[in-house]
Amino acid sequence: MARYLVIVESPAKVKTIKKFLGTNYVVAASNGHVRDLPKSQLGIDVEHDFEPKYITIRGKGDILANLRKEVKKADKVYLATDPDREGEAIAWHLSKALKLEDKKIHRISFNEITKNAVKSSIKQAREIDMNLVDAQQARRALDRIVGYRISPLLWAKVKRGLSAGRVQSVALRIIADREAEIDAFIPEEYWTLEAVLKVKGEKKPLLARFYGTEKQKLAIHSREELEEILKEVEEAEYRVTDVKKGERTQKPPVPFTTSTLQQEASKVLNFATQKTMRIAQQLYEGIDIKGNGTVGVITYLRTDSTRISEEADQAAREYIAGTYGEEYVLAEQKKKDDGKKIQDAHEAIRPTDITRTPAMLKESLTRDQFRLYQLIWKRFVASRMAAARYETTSVRISAGQYRFQVSASRIVFEGFRQVYVEAEEEKPESNVLVKGLDENSVLTKERLEPKQHFTQPPAHYTEASLVKTLEELGIGRPSTYAPTISTIIGRRYVAKENRNLYLTELGDVVNHIMKHSFESIVDVNFTAYMEGLLDMVAEGKVEWKSVISNFYPDLDEAVRIAEKELESVKIEDEVTDVICEECGRNMVVKYGPHGKFLACPGFPDCRNTKPYLEKIGVKCPFCGKDVVIRKTKKGRRYYGCEDNPECEFMSWQKPYSEKCPKCGSYMTEKGNKIVCSNESCGFVETKENKR
Repeated sequence: MARYLVIVESPAKVKTIKKFLGTNYVVAASNGHVRDLPKSQLGIDVEHDFEPKYITIRGKGDILANLRKEVKKADKVYLATDPDREGEAIAWHLSKALKLEDKKIHRISFNEITKNAVKSSIKQAREIDMNLVDAQQARRALDRIVGYRISPLLWAKVKRGLSAGRVQSVALRIIADREAEIDAFIPEEYWTLEAVLKVKGEKKPLLARFYGTEKQKLAIHSREELEEILKEVEEAEYRVTDVKKGERTQKPPVPFTTSTLQQEASKVLNFATQKTMRIAQQLYEGIDIKGNGTVGVITYLRTDSTRISEEADQAAREYIAGTYGEEYVLAEQKKKDDGKKIQDAHEAIRPTDITRTPAMLKESLTRDQFRLYQLIWKRFVASRMAAARYETTSVRISAGQYRFQVSASRIVFEGFRQVYVEAEEEKPESNVLVKGLDENSVLTKERLEPKQHFTQPPAHYTEASLVKTLEELGIGRPSTYAPTISTIIGRRYVAKENRNLYLTELGDVVNHIMKHSFESIVDVNFTAYMEGLLDMVAEGKVEWKSVISNFYPDLDEAVRIAEKELESVKIEDEVTDVICEECGRNMVVKYGPHGKFLACPGFPDCRNTKPYLEKIGVKCPFCGKDVVIRKTKKGRRYYGCEDNPECEFMSWQKPYSEKCPKCGSYMTEKGNKIVCSNESCGFVETKENKR
């Protein structure tokens, strides 16, 4: 009997795939990558056409030895690594490590681990796609060159084990730029005005919002502007001038891609991107379902495609028609070619079998697996359902020369909302319009409700919004979002607090060096351009080594210039007036993984260290002692009193040395402006005026 060997990446897949194939198939796992560039050196021969030097990864010797034994016994070898560029590269590395050149290599890939998909892939075996392999080699080489050439400079400048990366440094810059925007943001005052109106014969009042005049919408910027409007509308007659009825539809969402799954799981389930990918991997590789054995319950999780196979689409339509009714099925749509290139021929993330409802799998899944599967299942079902329909009403009310407006909507057909509503969807208008309201209806004013507001700064990035931004800017790929975010958090360049991402002091230093010495590396447009080149390598349009050879000289020159600058700047330890209580020496400022700290220069004889509280030359507005720079446990910088915890003063913005001339509150620095900390005061002055 013929003997076939199928090599997969993950041991978890072995069990799932084994039961789909006959007894003459042996399924073994490579446990991910088997070869990589050496850790101890660059591993790219920059003198000889950028040839990479691959070695067996430490600890993989026994795995490869066992695979070689199985290869000798096999008549055919199928390489069944993941269906993306990285998976293609792993298949190629396996072919080299197992010396499969003499045997015909059969590369198979499947988008879902189900019996039909696996058996079908065996029939459609192909050769390794070297374009995809080369695209992955180019990415790996670029990342290695950037990391290994720049990281030692950061070590020299900041003294401890920092690192730079082609994508991580751009992600760090994006967060740093947002922090700078927030720090420089100055709130602007605006007002809203609502009229509580009584309709004759109705108990419930009508809430109308100020719109403007008949010709244009008006914003109310100050109390003075508000007072002008109030003078007229206080005594005016309120009359309905226009009632418009209409209908609007809300389209169903598209199925999940890697990016949108990470975003929605973060908002709805509070999952970190890394956790989402880990659980999705488990659902893809196989879950032991009672009565069915081990089955992959979702399709491949690294994709930027929203395409759905015809079989899955048809199965979804039949399920929806049978469960909810024919009117809930999405109308057939003409396929449009938008010209956008999708990485590989993937599908969106969906359940492998739509009839496998979350309720049916609940006993077989962990709590987190169930919640993520339910999210994926509901989103996919909703994507094949009809649009929701609303009846809308808009009422315009005159009050002298000014106009107020009332808007309301009522859902007339649930459509996809029967199954799924997105996390950030705007809440519908709360107004319920009274019946019998028509043009020329006269209303009685009960009261006017003016409210003061201030504009808000841009929101801090969360993992979800950072992933969305990276995707929109074309930086990184589905497989890189989670590791990139994990790296910048793990290296303490960024702190995560209450979902928000904050730049740490350490991150600020690294970002400053990168922007100063390696501007193109952290340039958003340049990084997106490089991703486009890697896509062209995958399509066979560009030779991979030409991408590296065009990139390397500029990087090499930037590194040489930075090295010279660093040589001319000798970094001495900053001596302080703080005396070491253990040996009497003056303590010095050191830089560690978490930022600055005080250490005794007598190390290793004296190992005394303490937190470094840097004074900013401003007195505490609460108690008069010095304000110092402090850090939260996760490394986020703030300003507090040196007498903390006795004095509770703290500010995220740097306090200014003078008090507000208008109200006496303390002031803070925001970019080139000085702003009163009391929002309702609103005092702002340019720094130059204070000189």
